[in-house]
Amino acid sequence: MIEAIILGIIQGLTEFIPVSSTAHLVLLPWFFNWGGQVETLSFDIALHGGTLLSLTVFFWRDWMNILFKERTMLAYIVIATLPAAIVGLLFEDIVESTLRSPLVIAAALVVIAIYMVYSERRKGIRSISQLSLKDAVMVGISQAVALVPGVSRSGVTISTGMLTGLRREDAARFSFMLSMPVIGGATLLEAMKILKSPASYDLGLFSAGFLSSAITGFLTIKFLLWFFRRFSLLSFVYYRVALAVIIFIVWLVQ
Repeated sequence: MIEAIILGIIQGLTEFIPVSSTAHLVLLPWFFNWGGQVETLSFDIALHGGTLLSLTVFFWRDWMNILFKERTMLAYIVIATLPAAIVGLLFEDIVESTLRSPLVIAAALVVIAIYMVYSERRKGIRSISQLSLKDAVMVGISQAVALVPGVSRSGVTISTGMLTGLRREDAARFSFMLSMPVIGGATLLEAMKILKSPASYDLGLFSAGFLSSAITGFLTIKFLLWFFRRFSLLSFVYYRVALAVIIFIVWLVQ
């Protein structure tokens, strides 16, 4: 139960901080030899369901506007969601097995760190209301890349949004909202599996992780939207590189 709560807190923090939540959910059990259901993709997706709840609560007013007034933005979000949805369905088995390797994660941490540094060279001036179809497609393609553990969905989509000319905080806002359909779809599919054979899952563990993820995620969103108005992505770049080095050293020792 303690492991589930810790992983929920980690998910709530790292889903939105550009350091890759999936990487941390894979790495913590690997570092500390945690086993059982907390090490499964199903548990990871349950934790993502917690952050989906935090997104829904935080952005409910934005979604009401989008659904009933800003239909163009709704279309952009749908279009930008398609690449990740298609790649996720086609390569689910590879993502669940082959790509959940510490070395893959370490490499992805470094590559996207470099991409984040590059994106900071572009000083965006446009708001989210000035988003174009081309911008949405570019961010959507980058979100598909984030299925690789270590990439960080928020990191790569915020960086791509900045490269299209969006202000950092507006790129973050679009990134957070764009994550909802993808997380929602993955959570729904996994929930259907759980409902078919609930006895195979420890629902207490899943619930504890879900709730801790939701609470932490809400607080993290609130903090980051303030943070990105004032500070760059570079502090997260340093963390990503340091974590990649630690992963490689631990891998060599083991």
